[in-house]
Amino acid sequence: MTLQLDETQQAIRESVARICGEFDDSYWLERDRDGRFPEEFAQRVAEGGWFGVCMPEAYGGSGLGITEAALVMQEIGKLGAAAVSSVHINIFGLQPVVGFGSDEQKERMLPPLIAGKHRACFGVTEPDAGLDTTSISTRARRVGDHYVVNGRKLWTSTAQTADHILLVTRTTPKEEAKRPVDGITVFYTRLDREKIEVREIEKMARKAVDSNALFIDGLEVPEKDRIGAEGEGFKVLLHGLNAERILVAAGALGAAEAALEKAAGYARERQVFGRPIGKNQAIQHPLADIWMRLRAAELVTYNAARMFDDGMPCGLEANSARYLAGHVAYDAAFRAVRVHGGMGFAKEYHVERYFRESVLNFIAPVSEELILSHVAEKALGMPKSY
Repeated sequence: MTLQLDETQQAIRESVARICGEFDDSYWLERDRDGRFPEEFAQRVAEGGWFGVCMPEAYGGSGLGITEAALVMQEIGKLGAAAVSSVHINIFGLQPVVGFGSDEQKERMLPPLIAGKHRACFGVTEPDAGLDTTSISTRARRVGDHYVVNGRKLWTSTAQTADHILLVTRTTPKEEAKRPVDGITVFYTRLDREKIEVREIEKMARKAVDSNALFIDGLEVPEKDRIGAEGEGFKVLLHGLNAERILVAAGALGAAEAALEKAAGYARERQVFGRPIGKNQAIQHPLADIWMRLRAAELVTYNAARMFDDGMPCGLEANSARYLAGHVAYDAAFRAVRVHGGMGFAKEYHVERYFRESVLNFIAPVSEELILSHVAEKALGMPKSY
């Protein structure tokens, strides 16, 4: 039960795998210890042209689909969450520009991102809004030919090194809008550190890729950096969410595969009571269960990617992929720690890093509870719960 890849897709997988092969476990262990951004890895991905895998050819991209981008992210996912997070915003983050930007904006914004000359971050989550994006309070007020932005953002990844930000704001307060989704406006603009204070959040995993609190005070954003019409930013934002779900799922699949292989490899070699522990059904059966669930989640993920590329509604499928892949990534990593026994607790065997990183699958970029509520409403016809 494997994916049927055409020649181009197989070549993509092999090419990305070669790049990933240059950065072994010891590299990522050091980044987990010292917290240094994996600049060398991100640059190699950019040099390979993979930042532009699903960007239009006219702007330096490959003109391929989310399916091919998912193949890239799955291979990168085998290196762990830090590898994924170091590149994923550049790979899919500017889909709103692709979908709603003007020709001038695409020409100005996309080529430097694809080439790795610009690095983006995504400012959407806020302390008092969480997953309720319609309740954000960061305000953009129009003053002549520009906007002045004030507010706060939370959990903005890569802001320590980013030079641009995809920024979600309100141009009309929620209480004054006709609908909660109205009055939201999206910008892609320079991250001006004189007007944006960036404070890193110390966290349990993914140390090499920073997460931050942003304090925005009087940021001036030119009108030309507005993506789509003023007040219609929720529609702009939604354009990228299904793609994000699919690509995050693909990264989780890669992590699950790596953790499972580490567990199986150890089980084949580790001798206890005069026999390999992999001979014991208590070891075999959980790993076999994870293998089957991994393959199932993979099929759901690539079905969602195919639907996205075919222009079909795929919210249910994309969210289901995110849920299933996240769960199997966690279970594979946890099982890998248990198979390794005491050594699973040791950093030198690497599986504890995959386990720590896998916890994020339950809460970001969307919680599993919100996914379940979405599926209950859209697939089962239950009343909206949020």
